[in-house]
Amino acid sequence: MKGYEMKALVLEGIQQLAVRNMPDPEPAALGVVIRVKANGVCRSDWHAWNGDFKREFPLIMGHEFTGVIEEVMPGVTRFKKGDRVVVPFSGSDGTCVHCQAGLSHLCDNPLYPGKTYSGGYAEYVAVPLADRNLVALPEEIDFTAGAALGCRFMTSFHGLVDRAKVQPGEWVVVYGCGGVGLSAINIAAALGARVIGVDINPDNLALARQMGALHVVNSLETPPVEAVLQISGGGAHVSVDALGLAQTCVDGLLSLRKTGRHLQIGITTKKDAGHISVPIDAMVYKELTLVGSLGMAAHRFEAMIPMVVQGRLNPERMVNREITLSEVEGVFENMTKSAGAGAFVVTQFQ
Repeated sequence: MKGYEMKALVLEGIQQLAVRNMPDPEPAALGVVIRVKANGVCRSDWHAWNGDFKREFPLIMGHEFTGVIEEVMPGVTRFKKGDRVVVPFSGSDGTCVHCQAGLSHLCDNPLYPGKTYSGGYAEYVAVPLADRNLVALPEEIDFTAGAALGCRFMTSFHGLVDRAKVQPGEWVVVYGCGGVGLSAINIAAALGARVIGVDINPDNLALARQMGALHVVNSLETPPVEAVLQISGGGAHVSVDALGLAQTCVDGLLSLRKTGRHLQIGITTKKDAGHISVPIDAMVYKELTLVGSLGMAAHRFEAMIPMVVQGRLNPERMVNREITLSEVEGVFENMTKSAGAGAFVVTQFQ
């Protein structure tokens, strides 16, 4: 790889993206270099592009990717050259109390591709501390579908299974049927829950049904809280805000029955800047629980990957189109307008 100039999509400022020739990455200690095969376009990337997150420029974003290991540094024991892998976005260094308690996704010194090191909108990525920050990708899962496992599916899986503890037969309502929302719908349905999807985009709602939703609600046409209360016979057991808007968060809470659990996955934009007013009296009177969720520890992939291999989870169903690096900004612009549907995955880097 030495001397090779790779193609990469570089964020050079707020809403300023450009495809550039960049130096090939140098492997970190105990790390590997991966040839990227697929990188999903995620709403978190949109947040960074939009200036909602603080970032140092220039930056190669991308945190939802699969690939093949090209180079392995001494000391790496679990992986070798040629292995197919997925990179969980919530990486860790293993030194803090959270890592040592099995909560590596909450690491005090996180290693996030596309943030703390260059990410997957590039031909190659150097991943540090490979033994703890990579997961093997089985041959049964193709690279394009597998990319979703590195963010939207892992985030939803941890949120629904580990945090909200969804049970078979429960009603689950998902506000926002984008990448994370569609993943949450698929996972909740696979767990045996009865799922309602809420969105303003008819194409997203059609995909929600394909991913397992029994009912869908267009919140531009129908008051969503009233619809959920009626469909579920008094309220959902679990609500999910997959967008991070004040409206979707509050509507999720108001959609719950007594003792319901609200799962907050979506991150706010600059408008709310991390603060949303919630209906606190209703939470008291109905004994509601609000649960936050971030990423997933790498070791928990051992529970999720078999469900994909068995066909119980279907990330491939949400892939709208494979795209080039130069098409990513257009996807971001459509996200701003709540246009487009499903997942767009970069598979063409030249």
